[in-house]
Parts: sequence; C-alpha cells; structure tokens
Amino acid sequence: MQRLDVTPRPDRLERARGLGFAYADIAGEPYWDESACYRLSAAQVDLLEAATAELERLSREAVEHAVRWNRRAQLRLTEAEWAIAVRSWEAREPSLYGRMDLVWDGGATPPRLLEYNADTPTALFEAAVVQWEWLQCENPAADQFNMLHEALIDTWRAYATPGGTVHFTCVPSHAEDRGTVDYLRDTALQAGLNAPFLHVGEIGWNAAAGEFRNLGEQPIRTLFKLYPWDWLLAEPFGRHVAAAPTHWIEPAWRMIPAGKGFLALLWQLFPGHPNLLPAFLEPGRTGGREVAKPFYGREGANISAPGIETDGPYAGQPRVWQAWAELPCFAGRYPVLGSWLVAGRPAGLGIREDATPITRDTSRFVPHFFPAEEPAAR
Repeated sequence: MQRLDVTPRPDRLERARGLGFAYADIAGEPYWDESACYRLSAAQVDLLEAATAELERLSREAVEHAVRWNRRAQLRLTEAEWAIAVRSWEAREPSLYGRMDLVWDGGATPPRLLEYNADTPTALFEAAVVQWEWLQCENPAADQFNMLHEALIDTWRAYATPGGTVHFTCVPSHAEDRGTVDYLRDTALQAGLNAPFLHVGEIGWNAAAGEFRNLGEQPIRTLFKLYPWDWLLAEPFGRHVAAAPTHWIEPAWRMIPAGKGFLALLWQLFPGHPNLLPAFLEPGRTGGREVAKPFYGREGANISAPGIETDGPYAGQPRVWQAWAELPCFAGRYPVLGSWLVAGRPAGLGIREDATPITRDTSRFVPHFFPAEEPAAR
C-alpha cells in the first residue's frame, strides 16, 4: 500500500456538489481530499476482503453467543435494549450495511479490527460515489475496491417488494447524516421502492392502531434510521418500539456489535485471532500499551491513548481497554481503512486519514485505487 501525492482537480468542489456531496469542505477545510490517494495491489484488496469476511463471521458467532448466554451485563445494555435486540436476532432480521475500521499498512501483519460501526456508519456516499467519480475522471484504466452502489440496490430489492415503501429518518440539521440518508434513499428509489423522508421528531405513535405513523398518518412499516438505537429508545416514542410491527434498518440486534464492549467479547471468544486486538473491560490486561474507549463513543471523542487525550461528551460512560495498535504513518498522515459490508458481505473500502493517530470528525477522506491489470478475485 502506497500513499501518492496527486494534484487536486481545480473544480473539485463543483464536481462534489454536482454529485450531491454538500460537505466536501467542513469549516473551510477539505474533508474530501484529492491531494493524495492510496494505491493498493490486487492481492492486498483480496486480503482486505477476506479479513472483512472473517471478522463478520466472528462477529455473528459472538452475537449468537451473547444471546444464548445472556451477556447483557457485559455489553452494558439495558434490559429494554436487550429484550428487543434478542428478539431481533432470533427473528434473523437482516442487516443492510456496516463498516469495520481496520488498522493495516499493507504488509505482513494482517488487518486488525479497531471497531465495528454496526448501527449508524457514515462516510458511505464518499466511499460509494465520490471516490468512484474521481477514479473515472483521473485514472479510468484503474479499478477500486468498490461494489457498494450496486450491492445496496440489489439488497433493497431483496429486502422489500418493488413499489413498497421504506421511510428514512435522521436529524436533518447534521449535514453528513442527511447526506448519507439521501444517498441511501436514492439507492432505494433505484431499486423501485418509495423512499419518503421524515425527521426523527415526526415519528408518531397511533395507539388505536398500535403502530408508528408519519405526520400524514401513513403507517411506518419499514424505517431506515441513521439514529443510534440508544438515542431512539430515549425518545418519547421509544417506549413503543417493542410493541410496534415496524421493521427497523439497522435492526435492533445491531446494538450488540455496535458497542465497544463487543471488542472485549470477541477477544474473550477468539483469543489470539490474527484479525483481532486484545481487549478487556479492565485496564492493564493487554500486556502493553493500550487505548481506552467509551462504550458508545463516536468520532474519536473521549479517547485515552499513549500521549493522547481527546475531549467529548462521553466521559461518563464505561470503557473498554484495547491493545494500542499504532496506525501506519504515510507522509505524516495516519490512515484508517473503513471496510464496508452490505448484507453481511464485503463491498468496498473508504480511507480516512488524520494528522494524529486518532481518527475523528475532522479527519479527511482520500480515494484509493488498484491497477486494473491485476484484477482482484471475486
């Protein structure tokens, strides 16, 4: 894996906005960064794909174990959260997508899991569409680990009847969340579905009918929510979730792998696995330097690592201690590999990098490619 300096296109922002990508710059700084890209080999793409599939297999085995042996307390889920998560898992409710954040330099040490964004992953539109447009413009003879767009459309077709309705919700004032939801709505529309949007605050409960409805009193049968399950259940309507016939995307069982405590469960079940890092619910057990992460922290907030402390709103949460894995450094930049899954299968790669070893909301997204004359196995 190599980091290459490239010249940004002079119309970078206009092209991004033309795709519907409204947050290519954030606070006057590039988020979508065309000044560099990563070159991988086909063999490295194959290895990433295999590692992602293996980690998904381990994760599903761990969820099954957690449900069977009632690991609720270890995962720090409330009884209400646990009840709907267990019911969701036992019903085998399907997942649409997820993102595993991996540390890897492309060398002999295998990719290892930093965390699993299983409930509300973002950076999807830029991974699926924006970097693909860059590739077609700048290096059309090359290829990219990127099957996201087609996989999402195919999955919508498998999950819902053509002409059916999937409602979509988030907090629209958050540009990245709204952009992610609008992109997923577009893939649902391309799959032949109706895809109306509603604000989280517009979800209402009709007691007489025993169902959720929108402001137009239309039943919400299927709802994609880019809104964390713990937040959703704290909403006024959250107490009705267990009784509602709504099909949720992501389903409630995704609360289990989404919490950072799941990292400790994975290590407990599969100690020494080459794609995992040691992780525990107590400090000092990893055998070396370690990083402390809040169970439900997001965007690099409230992280304690060697020489690093980040602030944020999650300081009061329980924490998990994970072995410190130094991110590779390329020209002063530290990349994290976001390996995407759609319907539980590897589907693409997005790379974010930061000037520090902690990836946060100010980190930049950079494209990648691999030479087309070395096609990755499929």
